[in-house]
Amino acid sequence: MFNLKTEITKLHYSSNPKGLIFEILKFFSFFYGIGSGFKNFLYDKRILRPKKVRAYVVSVGNMTTGGVGKTPVVSEIAKYLHNKGAKVGIISRGYGGKLNNKKVNMISDGITVFYNATDAGDEPYWLCVNTPGVYVFTSKNRYKAAKLAVEKFGIDYIVLDDGFQHRKLYRNFDLVLMDSVKGFGNEKLLPAGPLREGAEALERIDKLLIVSKSTNHENAHNVAKILEERLEIPTAVCYDEPDYVYNIKTGQQLMEGMDATAMCAIGQPEQFYDFLKNFNITKKVTFEDHHQYLPSDIIDIAGNIITTEKDAVKLEKFDRNNVYALKLKTTLDVENILGF
Repeated sequence: MFNLKTEITKLHYSSNPKGLIFEILKFFSFFYGIGSGFKNFLYDKRILRPKKVRAYVVSVGNMTTGGVGKTPVVSEIAKYLHNKGAKVGIISRGYGGKLNNKKVNMISDGITVFYNATDAGDEPYWLCVNTPGVYVFTSKNRYKAAKLAVEKFGIDYIVLDDGFQHRKLYRNFDLVLMDSVKGFGNEKLLPAGPLREGAEALERIDKLLIVSKSTNHENAHNVAKILEERLEIPTAVCYDEPDYVYNIKTGQQLMEGMDATAMCAIGQPEQFYDFLKNFNITKKVTFEDHHQYLPSDIIDIAGNIITTEKDAVKLEKFDRNNVYALKLKTTLDVENILGF
């Protein structure tokens, strides 16, 4: 069955994209590039100036669309800062949630989670659950959220989830992630390619983090070495590895080799499916990123379902005892990345 979004994604990560659809997309990329480049020009020439808050701001972002693995990295950085005794706040746009993100929403105060995944969005909710002791806010206006976090709650450090293109808020450190396999795709701007910005954005990167979603990280280290020499940007490597699969209701682990349906709604579904090679996956069910699940989505699926933790937070509300989530283990040297 033809799916336009799937076909466009294939073009984005093809080494030699061709065809009528690609030519049409290239035409629109020209105008996208003008808009993106002009915005960056205004900030680079200080015609527009980012607004500052009285906190150290770390932005975690990327130059491409799709899932690179930002959210676990945001969590690890926030936990590192919290464990050093700082008062930390994470700010997310709250994409996919039902809350009005034109205002500032406090999703968690580090102790209590005030909203569910449907209202807050799957990623902010996951951050709340997996980053205890850390405040989590959602808002389209990152400056407004950061200002509130600092002035009302005394936050010392702000960690921006997907903040690289949000230049209205001044940041002290820009960390940009890149997938070790997919890289920058065909290196074309949206919509012909996955790039959100052109080459001018490279100058803003303080550190490039190569994310290795594999159990063999040799390729990622090679990519990091090449890019550090070519781009002259300090580069590090982060590991995302499968840990175990657990029942989202009981916590019981699923034994390897068991039959299961793999299901997800994330930016890079094939990487998730690759992590399940130790299970007998009989079927794959893929939804669009940030899909809001309905009971009808899973009612006809018999047997075990394995999904991502990002998806699991939206499936917990259903009365199903056969849903399992893949626990990933994220490994990165935060002290080396931030330099403190």
